Amino acid sequence: MNPLDLVKLTPLMALTSGRPEVVVGLIDGSVLKQHPELVGATIRELSGGLSGQCIETSSTACIHGTFIAGILSGTRNSAAPAICSKCTLLVRPIFAETTLGNEPIPSATPADLAAAIIESIDAGARILNMSVAIVQPSSQGERALQEALDYALNRGVIAVAASGNQGTLGSSAITRHPWVIPVVACDLEARPIRFSNLGGSIGRRGLSAPGDQITSLGTEEKPLTLGGTSVAVPFVTGAIALLWSEFPTATAAEVKLAVTQGNGSRRTTVVPPLLDAWAAYQVMARPRS
Repeated sequence: MNPLDLVKLTPLMALTSGRPEVVVGLIDGSVLKQHPELVGATIRELSGGLSGQCIETSSTACIHGTFIAGILSGTRNSAAPAICSKCTLLVRPIFAETTLGNEPIPSATPADLAAAIIESIDAGARILNMSVAIVQPSSQGERALQEALDYALNRGVIAVAASGNQGTLGSSAITRHPWVIPVVACDLEARPIRFSNLGGSIGRRGLSAPGDQITSLGTEEKPLTLGGTSVAVPFVTGAIALLWSEFPTATAAEVKLAVTQGNGSRRTTVVPPLLDAWAAYQVMARPRS
């Protein structure tokens, strides 16, 4: 099954490609903006001390950032899902182009992530795509991260984050925050992949999305296929961006509730329900009292 069909994004994508005023904050690696499938996209950069454009195309940062950007903002009908190709992508790099290889999910300190969240919000992001793991946890850093996520809540900015790829049962400073939508990766039969983190807060407030054998943009002139929770996050982010494009006056709370509760299921397990973008659209389309 096509991953877009699995989470019912296909009919929503038929309605809209997104709107430029819907700004998605991509807190990730740098992006190869000159990629043929991204040259038509609206991409803004926040340096954060790092370049938003790829310098070393074989770096993990560039590969990962470009791959996620393709899922969100690639050209429709390309190899990438290209969910919200007309939305604005605000790239805030959080890891440097220093390592080469195939790390499944990049990492950052809580303090660095907190700074990236606040800068992205202040620059106009309405949705945050955080395909990043936390390293070097500290009480001070986690407190800064908590405050940054509280800032997102207070500003009405929806935060979507990877649950992590350690195959553990539990939570992190990101996934336990009540405003964050944690995302678990599943295969094309909607089963969680074996190394996707699960947990109580993830099951209660999160979503599952495709994260196994996903094809998007590579940096070496051919598509790339990857998996993991970081790959699943932009399916949820993209769905939210399309919903906000269709319902621009909706509040963040309304959009978040429609996405996370669209299928009406109760949250009683450590495994979150599968994203159903079309059900969320139908919730949003109902007359409001």
